[in-house]
Amino acid sequence: MNHTKMRYLLVAGLSMTSSLAMANEQATLQKSQNIETQITQGAAKTQNSVAKSSDKAMQLEADIAGLKQEVHNLSVYNSHLEGLIASQGKELEGFDAQLSQIDDTRQSIVPLMYEMLEGLEKLNAEDRPIRTEARAKRLDSLNEMMTQADVSDAEKYRRILEAYQIEMDYGTKMGTYSGTIAVDGKDIIAEQLYLGRISLVARSNDRQNYWAWNDNTKSWVAQGSGVGREIDKAFDVAAKHASPSLLELPVSLTQVDSVNGEEK
Repeated sequence: MNHTKMRYLLVAGLSMTSSLAMANEQATLQKSQNIETQITQGAAKTQNSVAKSSDKAMQLEADIAGLKQEVHNLSVYNSHLEGLIASQGKELEGFDAQLSQIDDTRQSIVPLMYEMLEGLEKLNAEDRPIRTEARAKRLDSLNEMMTQADVSDAEKYRRILEAYQIEMDYGTKMGTYSGTIAVDGKDIIAEQLYLGRISLVARSNDRQNYWAWNDNTKSWVAQGSGVGREIDKAFDVAAKHASPSLLELPVSLTQVDSVNGEEK
């Protein structure tokens, strides 16, 4: 073998050795890069896990704080309820005492209501004949109400007081209505007007006849045309067709003996 061939083989071997070394170095470098990438990815995953764990821990702390506040609020509310229950217990004791007195109260109020109804009946019989039909109907309704079990005693008492208030209004107000009056033994439908209990007058529907109640004779007395004009004026004032003015109406008061103080 000559020197040239030996040199060629040596160069070729060195070249092959160098190529193998480079290939190994590149493989090692690639492997290192892969390991570095894996480490970086692992670190990123670890960081994400740490971040998620931190967020979860903060959320848990917030939930715990919220639960603590809710427990505190419930404790305060329970204390409030305990106070209310204690107060209601005292009220119930008072109610029990009041309930024990209801029977006694009803035993006294029921007779009183019947006495009041008797008073209304007596007033209707002895008073001037103001709205006699309406008053009789009201009294009948009240008497019927007293035996109705579905009406409370409080409501019965209220309605009786209301009837008394209406009777009081008859003595203080002016009012008009249509009703029947007895004249010379005949029943006549007429317009009627009362001015308190001072004056009670009537006129026929054709406004040709006029009457005034005389409490001494308990009868309707015919009136002349002069008084009739004043009665018409009173009706106009009551209907607000004329301004309030001085009215000259017959007085329906019972005359009293000035010496003995007795009614005539």
